[in-house]
Amino acid sequence: MAEELDNIQFELTDELINRVERHIELKEDKALHKLLMEFHYADIAEILDELNLDDAMYVIKLLDSDTTADIIMELDEDSREKVLKNLSSKEIADEIGELDTDDAADIISELPEERQLEVISHIEDEDHKAEIKELLAYHEDTAGGLMAKELVKVYDTWTVAGCLRRIRGQAKEVTRVHSIYVVDKKDKLVGRLSLKDLIVAKSDQKIADIYISNVDSVNVHDDAEDVVKIMQKYDLEAIPVVDNNQKLLGRITIDDIVDVMKEEAEKDYQLAAGITSDVEADDSIWVLTKARLPWLLIGMFGGIGAATIITNFQSVLNNYKILLSFVPLIQATAGNVGVQSSAIVVQGLANDTIKGEILKRLFKEFILGLVNGIAIALVVLVISHFFFHTPYLVSATIGIALITVIIIAALIGTFIPIFLDKRGIDPAVATGPFITTSNDIFGILLYFVIAKLILGF
Repeated sequence: MAEELDNIQFELTDELINRVERHIELKEDKALHKLLMEFHYADIAEILDELNLDDAMYVIKLLDSDTTADIIMELDEDSREKVLKNLSSKEIADEIGELDTDDAADIISELPEERQLEVISHIEDEDHKAEIKELLAYHEDTAGGLMAKELVKVYDTWTVAGCLRRIRGQAKEVTRVHSIYVVDKKDKLVGRLSLKDLIVAKSDQKIADIYISNVDSVNVHDDAEDVVKIMQKYDLEAIPVVDNNQKLLGRITIDDIVDVMKEEAEKDYQLAAGITSDVEADDSIWVLTKARLPWLLIGMFGGIGAATIITNFQSVLNNYKILLSFVPLIQATAGNVGVQSSAIVVQGLANDTIKGEILKRLFKEFILGLVNGIAIALVVLVISHFFFHTPYLVSATIGIALITVIIIAALIGTFIPIFLDKRGIDPAVATGPFITTSNDIFGILLYFVIAKLILGF
């Protein structure tokens, strides 16, 4: 593909899709090939996502494996699954042979177990095959599941001249050389090598004399989220992966970390919306129902709980029916404050910025809730008095209840995510219907308890 076209903003249009479909229909292979080669492989994948399966397979069969291997990796998950089903095990193995080990392992992991073995058996490069099998043994949410085996590694006993010769050979197998890692004779990671230091050093100098011993690394069994935090904190483009004996096993690059961050953001967003598992809009009704129904049921029981509380305070409502008019305000405010507080805490936990004692954080949230509660209560007092002509005592009841509800909702929204995180549960659960429903119930209960205490019923 032309280098100068890499930075051109791609735009997927109906006209472009129609051109591709017309070339396919008329079997104009040369014109189709010329057209597609103007685009980056990620853009071609976007085009294929819009085609029917037969047309997408036509394009994949037309292009060379160097290109189609990358295209398949960029396809939408559903499209990739369909494409892989229509490729033989031998064809998949040929495509995988063009990919880095981490991408190859990712594709194979999406296949049924029996087909995985078939594809692996067709991989001709024995070293590539062994490395892919090694990566498949690690859990996908660990550093081992993210790493690639391709890297540039030098020994501390080499001379600069010998190192440069060997680097040239290794670099051919690495898409991007982010770092040069230094190991000892037992392949233990001891440091990293600056390209500048390598270039300016004398040819007969030992690598041991010029390498930098300070190098960040992660254990192969570390959680993927912990790897994300380390790379974010230190602004790393790549990080080496070692085993318990500090032996260098592979490296994780920033593109893999971005994928993890995207997946985590999507998962947290769905949890916040009350969806209990990873789903797509095109999933079956049954799959979507299983993911969404549990929280809807929780919300239903929360509503029943709120209705029960209101029923038990009929004596208050019989004498002060105006109180019922402010029930939606109490519920909405409690839910909104709880979600705001929990969202900030969850974000802080994800970024590892929640520090210090929980009591200090709760006290800060108490003060914040008090300030916000007073401000909102004053506005409501003015509106209730001048627009609803509410008696002063009832207005005071509504105002005090609002302040109390806002403080309690803020404390609940802060405490629950931290509590869940300490128990090893994803705190994002606390940003959705769970926190809204619990605060709705507490809000209504506090509202009527305060009303009964002040109004004397």
